[in-house]
Amino acid sequence: MSSKSFAEAAQPFVCGGSSAMFASFCIHPVDLVKVRMQLLTPTNGKVPSPFSVLSNVVKTEGIPGAYAGLSASLTRQATYGTARIGLHRVVSNKLQEYNAGAPIPFYQKALSGMVSGAMAVCIGTPFDVALVRMQNDGSRPPAERRGYTNVFNALSRVAKEEGVTSLWKGLSPNILRGMSMNVGMMACYDQAKQTIQLITKDPDPTIPSLQTKLGSAATAGFCCAFLSLPFDMIKSRLMNQIPDPSTGKMPYSGIVDCTSKIARQEGVAAFWRGFSAYYGRCAPHAMIILLSIETVTSFYRSACGLEASGASLVTAGRFTSTGTVPNPVGDGDEEIEDAEADH
Repeated sequence: MSSKSFAEAAQPFVCGGSSAMFASFCIHPVDLVKVRMQLLTPTNGKVPSPFSVLSNVVKTEGIPGAYAGLSASLTRQATYGTARIGLHRVVSNKLQEYNAGAPIPFYQKALSGMVSGAMAVCIGTPFDVALVRMQNDGSRPPAERRGYTNVFNALSRVAKEEGVTSLWKGLSPNILRGMSMNVGMMACYDQAKQTIQLITKDPDPTIPSLQTKLGSAATAGFCCAFLSLPFDMIKSRLMNQIPDPSTGKMPYSGIVDCTSKIARQEGVAAFWRGFSAYYGRCAPHAMIILLSIETVTSFYRSACGLEASGASLVTAGRFTSTGTVPNPVGDGDEEIEDAEADH
């Protein structure tokens, strides 16, 4: 394989992963607030607002505290984000070829998103474990903090102190979370786009304007967040738990035990605790990827000596549940769809 052929094949992985890393850097403080809210114990039945949580973090830990676990977040996107976006793009392109230009059935689109997402989750869960623990460490009493210095220190210590399999704690709810996000995105994105176009009045409905894409991403992001937050809550609890000092037992034995205890002890509404912070992470993450992907792709193609024009700039066609529409400059819809399925 020539160097240009390799660069062409690697484009969706490199450009998608780079854009996902940039987006994660931008919204990291919001993600930290979401995790803190999921893991805190309510005081007198009251839960602080996301703004008060962030204010307390900055007050007690300084500005750097809002970026605790950033190395784990970026490493997670470099692995999970790159694999998820790249694999989905590869599978999508193969489906386009398989259907020979005919409309791509919804079930194939759903299968592509879920399979690629599940594979990526298996790759990225260790970094997710490190991320959740590092983000929440500052909220613990000083004597109980794990004190991970960076993502690699976290991974090595977890493997050494708790066993290698502990790096995949919360894998099951993490996979379910990804699937539920895909369902929310796939069910809502196209419909939201059609509805919003009644307002934006795009000249060509097959080429949505930036306003339409941002509005669709925000709407689909709400559905994704609502459906997936309970699984996100469960996986955060399982990833962050530590043994009871007196009994040596973990607070939760698994996904079923964790679900029942949260519902019984904190109420069903607890599964959606931190929803505003979670949604405030999902939608902007997709929008930032959309706004940065073409710039990243153009730079990549220029650096690799690839042609800067043509269908290969971003994608050979727009992959939607109703079919493919040629788009020479790329409209970024796939990046939105993948981003909506992200953490």
